[in-house]
Amino acid sequence: MEFHGDQRNLWSFMDEERKSIKLPRRLSFGSNQQQSSSSEVPNTHLASAARPSNAASEPSIDAIPPRPMSPGTPWTLSPVRTSPSQPLLYHCIASLHRHEGNIFSITLSKDFIFTGSESSRIHAWKQPDCTEIGYIKATSGQVRAILAYGKMLFTTHGDYKIRVWDASSAENFRPKKITSLPQRNRFSNLFSKKSSQQHNDHISCLAYNKEDKLLYTGSWDKSVKAWKINEKRCVDSFIAHEGHVNGIVINQEDGCVFTCSSDGSVKIWRRVFGESSHILTMTLKFQLSPVNAMALSLSNSTTLLYSGSSDGLINFWEKEKMSGRYNHGGFLQGHHFAVLCLVALGELIFSGSEDATIRVWRREEGNCFHSCLSVIEGHHGPVRCLAVSLETENVVRVKGLLVYSASLDQTFKVWRVKVFPTEKLNLDESAKDPQREILECETSPVLSPSWVEKKLQGNFFQ
Repeated sequence: MEFHGDQRNLWSFMDEERKSIKLPRRLSFGSNQQQSSSSEVPNTHLASAARPSNAASEPSIDAIPPRPMSPGTPWTLSPVRTSPSQPLLYHCIASLHRHEGNIFSITLSKDFIFTGSESSRIHAWKQPDCTEIGYIKATSGQVRAILAYGKMLFTTHGDYKIRVWDASSAENFRPKKITSLPQRNRFSNLFSKKSSQQHNDHISCLAYNKEDKLLYTGSWDKSVKAWKINEKRCVDSFIAHEGHVNGIVINQEDGCVFTCSSDGSVKIWRRVFGESSHILTMTLKFQLSPVNAMALSLSNSTTLLYSGSSDGLINFWEKEKMSGRYNHGGFLQGHHFAVLCLVALGELIFSGSEDATIRVWRREEGNCFHSCLSVIEGHHGPVRCLAVSLETENVVRVKGLLVYSASLDQTFKVWRVKVFPTEKLNLDESAKDPQREILECETSPVLSPSWVEKKLQGNFFQ
């Protein structure tokens, strides 16, 4: 392993691509009355939910101007709910254009932000000031999945192996490789170039069971494997789907494993008591489109599973308390193209899409009704991965968040987001506070020709 350190500050790269493209800019507080262009995306949308919306009965509702839709997408325009307050304010605090290819994965630890890309370098940034402190140089690139847990960092590579690093916090950041999975076996290598425990295609997703200390990997070879980290071996392997496995989520409360796939299904697996094998307990298939990402939202009142698919929709299922079954509760609509990544944090859901935007949704307390708080624009290609951390939360329930996003336009951005309680922000008062200003584009994002070409070739998110 080779390590390189570099004391560079992300703040010095403020919006490099915005300067080069020279998009028009303006300061705005997100008020509907302040939007001068009729082609802009409204800030607040209603989303479909389990119970009927009463938005149609509101007196001041305007139609949203039509925008291009993905072929075959059952996407419909949502009405605008006018409100005297703005529930979410955001601005981009840092933007960095990478020259090492697309960033495929982002993960957060207590102290660091890690990014994996097409190259063999795993970059590390100090959280929350976004100072780049160096990178880990692996022997193989194509880091499509990355996961931090405690002092450990798990990365997947183009050689279809998993690497485990000790990335503990220290004054001198010097991560060490603990092991590679599967481990080399001198006897098996005499007869076969590949271990029987090894995946046969790219490992696309990772999840870690904290209680059982099991690492789960999902691959384009349609299989899921469970790894016992302290024993450094694969304890179970099974064919999970008929297509690529695109995402894995673990319910840490009951150990359920959720997988999603290009075959359009979401499956729920349970580990057999006293054994290492897993059994299928339920298949959730509400749409035919490939499912690209999942997120799990846990609270005292309910458990919700979200899935983002290539038709631009975010479906969600609610867990029954008595039976443990997951019932389809509805879907969130608004993205124009495929949903590629999802993050759930409390009652908030963040979705990144092929349409180059990030949407922030909020679930109402006590029910499954969702509303879109804001559409974050700034990327010029599909938003491939997201990570979110809570920065501050005060007594009046104003949440300060840091949102990290990477796009196939080869940019890595950091957003500072403030989420206010429903109907409690006075817009006149917020106008006096310069920290609540939002920097946004007057036009829709310019789509990068490179990813458009990849989309036409059918491999735009690979």
